[in-house]
Amino acid sequence: MKNLPTWLDPEPWLNGTFSAQEAQDALSAESPNEETLAALLSPAAMELLEPMAARAQAITHRHFGRTTQLYVPLYLSSYCPGGCAYCGFASDRKTERHKLSFEQVETELAALKKMGLEELLLLTGERTPQADFDYVLKCVELAAKHFHKVTIEVFPMSGKEYGELAAAGCTGVTIYQETYHPATYKEMHRWGPKADLFQRLETPDRALTAGLRVAGLGTLLGLSDPIFDLLALYRHIRHLQKTQWKSGLTVSFPRIQNETGGFQAPHPVSEKRLAQIIFAFRICLPDVPLVLSTRESAAFRDGMAGLGCNKMSVASKTTVGGYGSEGSEEGQFDVNDNRDVETFCAMLREKELEPVFKNWDATYR
Repeated sequence: MKNLPTWLDPEPWLNGTFSAQEAQDALSAESPNEETLAALLSPAAMELLEPMAARAQAITHRHFGRTTQLYVPLYLSSYCPGGCAYCGFASDRKTERHKLSFEQVETELAALKKMGLEELLLLTGERTPQADFDYVLKCVELAAKHFHKVTIEVFPMSGKEYGELAAAGCTGVTIYQETYHPATYKEMHRWGPKADLFQRLETPDRALTAGLRVAGLGTLLGLSDPIFDLLALYRHIRHLQKTQWKSGLTVSFPRIQNETGGFQAPHPVSEKRLAQIIFAFRICLPDVPLVLSTRESAAFRDGMAGLGCNKMSVASKTTVGGYGSEGSEEGQFDVNDNRDVETFCAMLREKELEPVFKNWDATYR
């Protein structure tokens, strides 16, 4: 099996143990680095969650103010040739497949626009004849007429294709590696184009080189040893900050809970552990936007707002469509925070946080 590139392999910190004092020293580090992150992710740091939260909050307010950026996902298609063991859209799932027509896309866009949202994430499964590049390109063109910021979470593409998307109004790409552990990656991605770990690993670099402005990275917490995946994720971010320094990055923390199809996480991550992870990343990546989706419960998202994450999805549907018309019956995963935009924004304001619908003008795409 092909090895990870040397810049990505987190082996130096995997077998290390950290004392309570070393975790405390990491919390007060003036220039946090990879060793700092390893210490703050360690069991010893679990006793420091309150001071970690306080430092994470101070850093978040310093770099992003008392704001929370809002976005909404729109699933375009549930067709997929992939064999991802954890995904509700995997090709062996006995579920009816759906794809929005362009007329239906317009209906969904109009409904989302009425909700006041200005940042849209378009999603599909892996590349299929039903939802191929031309389909995604047309959907981006339609969305860019209505929304100031349009991003995609679809299948990996060539540099030429990403360039065409950028010209059509797409500003960013989200491409989770899911897990950086080669053996686990092979086990979880049983067949299909996504089974190529390294082709996916190179996608953010390819997309940013082609002209997209922002790449969203993440690892699906629960698939593999979280320490390995999180340290590899950190190294991936640092690599892109050096090689794509003109571009922006975001980091998300999707966590396997009760997945569609009954998939059970081999390495479950608790809410307390997730909070520790978010605080540690905020301390070690002070100016990188951190994202939290509606996978998490309303109570957890309320508690985390302003503490480390400064960007959240709202009013999300993981079914194909569902905003302007009835969506498909089954989604990619379960949504655990079903609040509408008005209710969610009221919560943010009660916490003296300002919901931000737009911080990007389409004129400057």
